[in-house]
Amino acid sequence: MNLMLFGAPGAGKGTQAKFLIEKYNIPQISTGDILRAAIADKTEMGMEAKKFMDDGKLVPDSTIIGIIKDRLAENDCKNGFILDGFPRTLAQAEALEELMQKMSIKLDKVISLNVPDELIVGRISGRRVCGDCGASFHVEFNPAKKDGTCDYCEADLVIRKDDNAETVKSRLEQYHSQTTPLIDFYKNLNLFVELDGTKDVSEVTKDMIEALA
Repeated sequence: MNLMLFGAPGAGKGTQAKFLIEKYNIPQISTGDILRAAIADKTEMGMEAKKFMDDGKLVPDSTIIGIIKDRLAENDCKNGFILDGFPRTLAQAEALEELMQKMSIKLDKVISLNVPDELIVGRISGRRVCGDCGASFHVEFNPAKKDGTCDYCEADLVIRKDDNAETVKSRLEQYHSQTTPLIDFYKNLNLFVELDGTKDVSEVTKDMIEALA
């Protein structure tokens, strides 16, 4: 099962990806994660990316595509994968499609979790994260048992600097401007499926499994 997850920051992609990983025994491929791994492993593409990052420049699409090519060729992707956070632009989508054709890989579905911006702002700005173990809580939806303290290691909970309302709104504007053209791109390939991400987690999961059947 070769999948791509779409959705704004805070739409619930991470939660649903965990379920898909377990159900289909396939890896989640996040560009941030594979970029860090490629640099840590000192791969050819990783070292190329590091040069740009060290100079304070964006890693070019060609390098990112090269890193994704290496990742898709690994053994754990033989049964499928979940692309998360890539592509972000139409140019990246076109380059990815070209790469997959060369590798004889086809996407089965592109799943978009739709959540209104105002709800996402509430979701993210209410998030609290443990500064030690990284556990995540929410003041409304998943509050800690003791206010301001992690349930697991009792360290202080913090608000990440990019989880404030203004930053979230800016990220959402950027997301919509970049990804809107991708919707038509994948609709034209008959791959795009839109799901209501405002439902309970279990209901979203059920809708997703039905869409993949």
